[in-house]
Amino acid sequence: MTEQNGFSLIELLIVVAIILIIASIAIPNLLRAKIAANQAAAVETLRTINSAEQTYDSVYSIGFSNDLPTLGGPAGGVASCTQAEDIDEILSGATPVTKSGYTYTFESEGAVATLNPPAGCASGHLGFSIDATPLNVNTGTTSYCIDNSGVIRFDPAGGAIPFPCSASAKVPLQ
Repeated sequence: MTEQNGFSLIELLIVVAIILIIASIAIPNLLRAKIAANQAAAVETLRTINSAEQTYDSVYSIGFSNDLPTLGGPAGGVASCTQAEDIDEILSGATPVTKSGYTYTFESEGAVATLNPPAGCASGHLGFSIDATPLNVNTGTTSYCIDNSGVIRFDPAGGAIPFPCSASAKVPLQ
């Protein structure tokens, strides 16, 4: 009698079935974790932009920036009112900007009449509003916004939030 080494077909099918069952449990959890990470990144990005805007207004005394590229600039450059170097190169692109599954749209509100702006600087704005909207349901389910009030608001439906954020009647994030 010859002795056979290896696995039978039924044993291999059982192992494949077990792997498929484990995958069917793990993959949805992984997708939910990715969505939660994207949403947390969107909130933190809005906080970063708000902090950069507050710094810009404080340092240059000409109001808030006119756009996101003004808050950024090339890495290692010299900070100025035209390139403040307060946010990274990805965020400082022309809006809308896409990062971590969200699209960020910047809008400014009401120009400031600065009497003596620093050389080479244009007058800033009285306010700003930034909307973070998920690209699709696989990247996020909630949209967020922030304006110069510093309050982050959200829409669980994931739709665009109208400008200005504080007047949108959306619920503040706790």
